[in-house]
Amino acid sequence: MEENKYKRTLITTALPYANGPVHIGHLAGVYVPADIYARYLRLRGREVVMVGGSDEHGVPITIRARKEGITPQDVVDRYHKIIKDSFEEFGVSFDVYSRTTSATHAETASEFFRHIYDKGGFVEKPSMQFYDEGAGRFVTDRNVTGECPVCHAQGAYGDQCEKCGSSLSATDLINPRCAETGNVPVMRETFHWYLPLDRWQPELEKWILEDHKEWRTNVYGQCKSWLDLGLQPRAVTRDLDWGIPVPVEGADGKVLYVWFDAPIGYISNTKELLPDSWEKWWKDPETRIINFIGKDNIVFHCIIFPAMLMAYGDGYQLPDNVPANEFLNLEGDKISTSRNWAVWLHEYLRDFPGKQDVLRYVLTANAPESKDNDFTWADFQARNNNELVAVLGNFVNRAVVLTHKYFGGTVPAPGELQPVDTQMLADVRAAVAALTDALDTFRFREALKQAMEIARIGNRYLQETEPWKVAKTDMDRTATILYMALQLCANLAVACEPFMPFMSARLVKMLGLGKPSWEMLGSDTLVAAGSAVAQPELLFEKIEDEAIAAQLKRLADTKKANEAAAWKPAPVQPDVDFDTFCLSDLRAGTVLECERVPKADKLLRFRIDDGTPEGRTIVSGIAKSYPDPSELVGRQVVYIANLPARKLRGIESQGMILSAEDKDGSLVLASVSRPVAPGAQIK
Repeated sequence: MEENKYKRTLITTALPYANGPVHIGHLAGVYVPADIYARYLRLRGREVVMVGGSDEHGVPITIRARKEGITPQDVVDRYHKIIKDSFEEFGVSFDVYSRTTSATHAETASEFFRHIYDKGGFVEKPSMQFYDEGAGRFVTDRNVTGECPVCHAQGAYGDQCEKCGSSLSATDLINPRCAETGNVPVMRETFHWYLPLDRWQPELEKWILEDHKEWRTNVYGQCKSWLDLGLQPRAVTRDLDWGIPVPVEGADGKVLYVWFDAPIGYISNTKELLPDSWEKWWKDPETRIINFIGKDNIVFHCIIFPAMLMAYGDGYQLPDNVPANEFLNLEGDKISTSRNWAVWLHEYLRDFPGKQDVLRYVLTANAPESKDNDFTWADFQARNNNELVAVLGNFVNRAVVLTHKYFGGTVPAPGELQPVDTQMLADVRAAVAALTDALDTFRFREALKQAMEIARIGNRYLQETEPWKVAKTDMDRTATILYMALQLCANLAVACEPFMPFMSARLVKMLGLGKPSWEMLGSDTLVAAGSAVAQPELLFEKIEDEAIAAQLKRLADTKKANEAAAWKPAPVQPDVDFDTFCLSDLRAGTVLECERVPKADKLLRFRIDDGTPEGRTIVSGIAKSYPDPSELVGRQVVYIANLPARKLRGIESQGMILSAEDKDGSLVLASVSRPVAPGAQIK
């Protein structure tokens, strides 16, 4: 196995941004996979350290602080505690969880920059940047909004349009404004230091494209696309008053850019944990470094941070693997902190106390390892009730209950094994081998499936051997069956520990197993004959429909609130003079007929009584808002009478019916407040 080439493993996890609490997307994307791997290595007796911490610098924190009338330090202190407490509650077993506002980090990051600076590793150059004159500060691309030049959506950010997904620069926006103040920004010259990534492109190409073809396809592919385009220098400083000051004379008002500052946190956190031996975890070739991140951080961890380490030199080792996950969606929609579209960990703990393992299980079973995946509350309930309760919990409960019923809670001594017993053991050992291989190659969904396979093997074994029937005639055989079932329970306690540590600890205690280790797996002597088994307790309990309905209602309420908050009327069109407006002949007419236009999803054909003997036909694109056209018959509508006729799907349309677009995108027919004569002119 790959990790056997190394004496030790350093596991790092992406630093969550301390601008709000953490949600299930964070847990699924980074922290549960990292914890699974760390726990697995510890069970194997490997030397391993897992480091993490909060990312506490950057513009969004200063904006939140100004909105709340507090200091940026107040903001990060609040959320660092919430985040750290949530990870502890969910059993994420960091050896150290620190923060980028620590003194150790400030010293480490400053020295890191200065060392590269002194070697001539940066390029200093001027640039033009948006400046908010009213607020007296530079603004980042993310904090400029305007109309997207690609899809023309309003509210696009200066770095990306969330509606069409286009990558942008703030200067691309139409009618840009500062997001925080609403001021129109101006361009102003500034200067920054840049890391010349292009200087390190040959080394990065060899390291990634030649030496790490085993990386996940999404990671390798994203890196290759960046390298194929050619790397460009990237700014490592910002004009800001919150962050680590640039340790160079003449850099007043400038701080280290948060993306440069944050990954150095892995090093400073290791220093904080191991002040006398941290270098062996970063500079010894016999240390394996694994970065657990989400896909939005692939470039930072596979190109930019490695380039920083190359630029620094002095023996820093590059990561051996970066098993980045894709994104987890929620009920079919992208998780968004700004829209409150998330399942927050601290709220989950309140609503589902004691069910940390259930969420860990579901998130692992649905882990977005190769593509984006979806979390739904219906699936959460089904996996708990149909898998954890009905498969794993059911098997353990039956084995322990029967042991108490027939042997007073004492592990019976086995007799001679029969073929069904040896086949069960062979099946367990095959599952253990597949489980181990999956964990070694960071395939955690498959690994969990193999761990659960042990429970399925146990249920099949009890169904085949039927100890409750055998007990009527052969207690010796019953003893063997239950002895083997208890051994399988002990195997489950070990195999499930990386995934469901709380359940595993309870099962270990119930069986009196002692300290588990990976080498115990596949054994039929884990629980000694004659030892006591504690009273049975349910490892999992059913989740009722009411609990799920409450979560779905909360999300529905959130969606409604978002729609109400996000809606803005369309911009007013350019002015027209009064005489031009008067040329439009607006009239009221009564709908005589209304039907769908064949083979046209959006079109309805109206027959309008306009006060003339012949009436008029108008085709309107409002079919999706009125699925039953017959309900419009008899309604009075407003139409433009003097538009030139034109053919739509072979039908001559003699005017245009007016409608209003509501905030949900639906169209509502314009009308008059009381009935008027057909053809009445609107003035």
